[in-house]
Amino acid sequence: MEVSLLYLVPVVLVLLFALFGAAVRILREYERAVVFSFGRFQSVRGPGLVLLIPFYQEMVRVDLRIQVIEIPSQDVISRDNVSMKVDAVLYFNVVDPERAIIKVQSYLPATNMLAQTTLRAVLGQHELDEMLSERKKLSEDVQSILDSQTETWGIKVSNVEIRTVELTENMVRAIAKQAEAERDRRAKIIHADAEFQASQTLVNAAKILGSTPAAMQLRYLQTLTEIGAEQNSTVVFPMPIDIIRPFLDILEKADHA
Repeated sequence: MEVSLLYLVPVVLVLLFALFGAAVRILREYERAVVFSFGRFQSVRGPGLVLLIPFYQEMVRVDLRIQVIEIPSQDVISRDNVSMKVDAVLYFNVVDPERAIIKVQSYLPATNMLAQTTLRAVLGQHELDEMLSERKKLSEDVQSILDSQTETWGIKVSNVEIRTVELTENMVRAIAKQAEAERDRRAKIIHADAEFQASQTLVNAAKILGSTPAAMQLRYLQTLTEIGAEQNSTVVFPMPIDIIRPFLDILEKADHA
């Protein structure tokens, strides 16, 4: 009899420890427990110590921290029929553990697949130039759509970042040629604008000189001075009648006298 008791005590202790391990759970601050009783939802518990009735209750542990998913490279065709590869990073967290466990079979892969299809759908509605210049806006559009669709799963999508837009080599060369042509176009416009401004200035100067004969004479004399300061050379200039007119008037008055 005593021998039987000696064997029975360890067995009882093992069973007690097993029951204790099945009944007691410790949850960290960022964890919650979705408790089911005979398969029916009962409550969300935690953090801290959670007591369960063995064989009657079971729990599913849910992490509430922000999780990061790398959306693999997706083949995207833009609205202007440009083929490219785009990848992104998704940040989300569970805000309602009950719905995250009950409403969707596995919220992590489900969110990942939804993010891939949404990324292709949103980017496919825009042209290549928009993808390259308005990446932040497109990321916000993807985040808004994902957040509204995953709300029923108890998931909050906090951010989506489009990391890289990878183009084919032919498209890279085409974009480089387009950028070079754009620079040439701007250079020609700037040069033409400078020519127009210079011409306009000359027209204005001509109007001023034409309206004031004395100014024309001074300009003529200044030009002669500048030419005279150059290397020794012979330059023949016609004498403007406006310069010698005063002398002619003096001679005419002398003849009449």
